[in-house]
Amino acid sequence: MIDLHTHSIFSDGALIPSELVRRAEVKGLRAIGITDHADASNLDFVLPRIVAVAEQLNAVNKIILVPGVELTHVPPAHLGGLAAKARSLGAQVIVVHGETIAEPVAVGTNHAALEADIDILAHPGLISEEDVAAAASKGILLEISGRKGHCLTNGHVARLAKAYGAKLVLDSDAHAPSDLIDAEMGKEIVAGAGLALDDFEQMQENARSLVPSLS
Repeated sequence: MIDLHTHSIFSDGALIPSELVRRAEVKGLRAIGITDHADASNLDFVLPRIVAVAEQLNAVNKIILVPGVELTHVPPAHLGGLAAKARSLGAQVIVVHGETIAEPVAVGTNHAALEADIDILAHPGLISEEDVAAAASKGILLEISGRKGHCLTNGHVARLAKAYGAKLVLDSDAHAPSDLIDAEMGKEIVAGAGLALDDFEQMQENARSLVPSLS
C-alpha cells in the first residue's frame, strides 16, 4: 500500500513525522507522503522540515517517506505560483485541497489546480467533466479519499474518471494513526466507489510512479 496524502503536527495531524512513518510501516505501507496543509504563510517553514526528516528516515527505514505538501484553501489565482515555490523547496508530491463538498473551498480551485504543476488533486468533490478531462490530458491524479466527509463524492469522481480516462489514486488523508488504511481497507474503499480490484491495483501503480526510489 502506498499512501501519498497524510498530515503531521506541522499542520493539523496528531503525530510528529517519525511516529507517523513508524505507524504507517507497522500498518504495512511501503511508502507514505507527508503533505501538511500549507499556504503562503507557512510553506517555507513546513516543507523544508519534511524534506530534512525524509532524508534522515529514508537512510535507515524500509518504508519510504515522500516529502510533499497540500496547498489548502489557497486562492485559485495563487495556486500556480505557490506550487512552483513548493517544487523549488523540494516537494516530491504536490497535492491541492480540492473542492470537497465537506468544506467551503473556493469555486475555481479544481480548475486552477489542474493548470498548475501539481501531482494530485485531492477530494475534488463534484468535479466538472471539463476538469476531469483536463486531469486526464495532463496526467494529474484525482483522489479517491478514505477520509470522512471528503469520501462522499468518491463515486462521482470514479465515474467521471472512468469516462474520461483520468488517472486515480487512493489516499487516506490521515490526520491521526487511526486514519491510516492498509491494503484490505483500501480495497473496500475502492469497491465502495463502484470500482474493481483491478482499479485498486492501477491506483497503486499510479502512486508508485510518483515514488521513483520505490523498487
